[in-house]
Amino acid sequence: MSPRTNDNATPDAERATPDENTVGATPAEKTTGATPAEESTTAAGTPAAAESAATTATAPGADGGTAENRDAEAPVSEAEVSRTVPADATAEVAASANTTAASASVEVTAGVPSGGSVGDGGDERVAAVRRVSQAQRRWRAAQLGFCAAALAVAMTAGAVVLGALRDGATTPAVAAVSNGVSPQLLASGDLDASVLSLQAHLRSQPADFGGWSTLGLAYVEQARTKGDPSRYPQAQKALDRSLKLRPDYDPALAGRAALAAARHDFTGALKYADLALKQNPYSERALSSRIDALVELGRYDEASKAADLADSRRPGVPVFTRYAYVHELRGDVKTARRVLEQALATATSRGDISYVASALGQLAWNQGDYDSALTYYARALAADDTYLPALEGRARTQAAKGDRAAAIKGMELVVQRYPLPQPLVELGELYEARGAAGDARKARDQYTLVNAWISLAHAYGVNADLDTALAAADHGDHKAALTAARAEWARRHTVHTADALGWALHVSGRDAEALPYARRATATGYRNASFLYHLGVIEKATGHTDKARTALKAALDLNPGFSPLAAREARKALEATK
Repeated sequence: MSPRTNDNATPDAERATPDENTVGATPAEKTTGATPAEESTTAAGTPAAAESAATTATAPGADGGTAENRDAEAPVSEAEVSRTVPADATAEVAASANTTAASASVEVTAGVPSGGSVGDGGDERVAAVRRVSQAQRRWRAAQLGFCAAALAVAMTAGAVVLGALRDGATTPAVAAVSNGVSPQLLASGDLDASVLSLQAHLRSQPADFGGWSTLGLAYVEQARTKGDPSRYPQAQKALDRSLKLRPDYDPALAGRAALAAARHDFTGALKYADLALKQNPYSERALSSRIDALVELGRYDEASKAADLADSRRPGVPVFTRYAYVHELRGDVKTARRVLEQALATATSRGDISYVASALGQLAWNQGDYDSALTYYARALAADDTYLPALEGRARTQAAKGDRAAAIKGMELVVQRYPLPQPLVELGELYEARGAAGDARKARDQYTLVNAWISLAHAYGVNADLDTALAAADHGDHKAALTAARAEWARRHTVHTADALGWALHVSGRDAEALPYARRATATGYRNASFLYHLGVIEKATGHTDKARTALKAALDLNPGFSPLAAREARKALEATK
C-alpha cells in the first residue's frame, strides 16, 4: 500500500477533533512560510461538541465503573442480540470467527457486546490462521505456529493496546465523545476501555446517534491500530445505526468515509466525504478523507486542490501531513519537508509529535538521508517508545545503513505485535539477505503469514489486492500477483498501482506490456527508489540499455539501501548495463 496510507497512523488532532461545526479562527497560510496552527486538542480537554451536544442521553458516572456493573444496570433483551462477523467470510475463517465472537461476548445490534472483554477466544483465531495458511501453502505447517500466534495476537480484539500503538496516542483513538463517555476514561489512553464505556452507554441509551457514530469510529481505529479487520463490519453497523437515527449526521458520514478508506474502497470514501462536507463544510475528518480518497484514486490535481481547501478551512496536523504528501507525490520534496517541519514545530501532544516526526523520517529515508531519518525516528520514539511506524522506520533505516542485526531485532518486535504485510515482507527479506542457518525457512514463514493476513482481510471486506500484488510478485505466485494487480488497476490509477502492475507483468515475462506502466509510475516526479529500480529492470529487459542504466543509477543514487534484496539486484543490473 501507499507509504502514507497505511491507515495505521492517525495524528491526535484528527482522532480527537473539537467541534467541527465551529469554523477555525484563522486559516493557515499556504506553504510559502506558513506556520501550522495548533489544533491537537485532546479528547480529555475538549469533548467534541458536535457529538456531545447532539446526544440526548444521560451519561453514566464519571468514574466509568466496570463493564460488568454497567451491563447489570442495563440488561439487553434476546431480541437485540446478534453477532457481527460478516456473512461473506470464507467458510473456514467465518466459522472460526463466529465461534470466537460467540465465546468472547454476546453482541447487540450494530456491534455492542453485552458483556465480557473486548477479545477472548484467541485460540479460535490461531486455528483460523493456521487453516488459511495450510490451504494456501501446504508446507511446514508445524513451523507456522509462532507466526500464526503472532497474527492471532494482532487480530484478537483483546491484544494489548499500549496507548493505541499505531496512532501513538495519549488519548484513545475516538474522533468524538458522546455524553456516555467519561473524559477521565478517554484521557487514560485505553482504547478498549473507551469502547467498553461506549458500549455500556449505548445499551442503556440506544437512541444516542452521536454515541453510535463515535463507537463506529472507535471500531475503525481498533481495526487499524491492531491489524484486526473483524472490527470493520462492527464499525459499519454502528455508523449505519447512527445514520438511521439521524440521517445526514455529518460525523457519521465522515466516519463512513474513514471506514471506506480503511477498507481501501476509495470511491466510497470520496462519496461519503462529499456527503459529510455537504452537511458540514468544516469537518476536519471529511476534509482529510477527501484528500486521501483523491490521492488513492490517482486524481492528484484534484487532491492538491482539496488539500488547499482543507488548509484554508481546518488547518492542523491532519491536513498538513496530507498536504505534504500530495507535494511529495508530485516530486516537490522541499515543500513537503517544510510543511512537515512546520507541523512538528507546533505539535504539542505525544501522538502528533510521533506521527509527524515519523512522516519526516519516512521522507528522509526515501531520499537516502539515513542520519536525518534516524534522528526523526528517535524524536518520535522519545514522545512514544511504542509507536510502531517509528519502530518500523528505524529498523528499515538501520538495514539501509548496514546494521542488519539491529534491523532484524527491531522488525521482529514490530511483527510480533502487529504482523501486517509490509513489515512481514521486510522481515522476510532481511532473513534472506542474512542467509544464516534457518533463515530461508524463517523468510518463507513471513511470506506465508502475509497470505494468511490477506485472506482474513478479504473475509472482512478489505480490498487487499495491492498487498497481494506486491508480496506475490517477489515472494509468491506470479499469476496471483498479476491477477491482483490488474484488478487493482481497474479500480484506480495511481503511481503505486502502476508500479505494481508493471512489476507483476515483468515477473510474468511480459515486459513489453510492463514498460508503459513502469514509466507511468515515475511520471509524476515522485522520488521512489523501488519504482526506479523496477523501471530500470524493465527498460533493460526491453532492450533500452541507456534508459535502464539511467533509471538504475538514479535508484541507487537516491536511496542505495532501499531494499535488502532489491538494492543488491539493482547493483548487479546496473553493472550489466556497462
